[in-house]
Amino acid sequence: MKVLVTGGTGYIGSHTAVELLNQGHDVIIADNLSNSREEVIDAIIEITGKDLVFENIDLSDADMCEDFFERNSDIDAIIHFAAFKAVGESVEKPLAYYQNNIFSLINILQGMEKYNIRKFVFSSSCTVYGQPDHLPVDENAPIKKAESPYGNTKKIAEDIISDTCNASKLSAIALRYFNPIGSHDSALIGELPLGVPNNLVPFITQTAIGIRKELKVFGDDYNTPDGTAVRDYIHVVDLAQAHVVAVERLEKNPHDQMEIFNLGTGKGSSVLEVIHSFERVSGEKLNWTMAKRRAGDTEQVWADTRYANEELGWKSKRSLDDAMKSAWEWEKKFRANEANEK
Repeated sequence: MKVLVTGGTGYIGSHTAVELLNQGHDVIIADNLSNSREEVIDAIIEITGKDLVFENIDLSDADMCEDFFERNSDIDAIIHFAAFKAVGESVEKPLAYYQNNIFSLINILQGMEKYNIRKFVFSSSCTVYGQPDHLPVDENAPIKKAESPYGNTKKIAEDIISDTCNASKLSAIALRYFNPIGSHDSALIGELPLGVPNNLVPFITQTAIGIRKELKVFGDDYNTPDGTAVRDYIHVVDLAQAHVVAVERLEKNPHDQMEIFNLGTGKGSSVLEVIHSFERVSGEKLNWTMAKRRAGDTEQVWADTRYANEELGWKSKRSLDDAMKSAWEWEKKFRANEANEK
């Protein structure tokens, strides 16, 4: 298939582009590079030994999006990652998040309808569950009120996609991620947040390499085995491979409704367990201190993955140690290259 990957120079998008190319699909990446680097394209090509098409485009601009579809009307499927994603920033700039995340989705769906493109995979999030009533959380769990404009854009987007499926021949799958971590084994692509990281693992690796002074662990009084918050951390390569499975499912089994799948490991790990895993695989002693809880943080959440395991035939394979080791190799390689360029 010819697959459009929006936001394909980003963290999960770039890993998904690699897996698509490895499975013999043609890839077009559309990204405005607002939170990524164009050098990622070269890295994807180096990893796979295959070429791809890249377009620097803002999909929230209706005219630019229409022009793109006019020139690329032979696309078979779309995997949509392109979105602003910082929770804290979304609270400060809600209109920017609604405009970017929702307008881009509507523009893409309109282009798909006009040019009869019917296969759509959406990058959603477990944030739609909030603090679940039961653990592990499955796809039938109630959707809670979003705790941030970012989280709300994911919920609104799912509603828009579902309504569009009901009114048209669109076939869609929404993949609700838990916590993606790690990097490709080549260490050529990985998680590179702009500014101070919001996520735990890049903060760990940046602290270990000396960019951050210390890591703060927010809260040691949660109702968890060691008092720190628990999340379901999934290796980004496992996550990327699930997107390939999802788009191929739509090719083989088109339907006129939106399917939803949780993507996680089915196991929760605490913040301290993640820290200890990093120290174990890296041999580095991490400088960390305990701090008070952050407002709005969920105590614990992990996925019930049985539906994805059974229906998609997909299951996460890589361990927490695998992910932490790959994240550290990526951090070291990137900083070494950065130093050489100076």
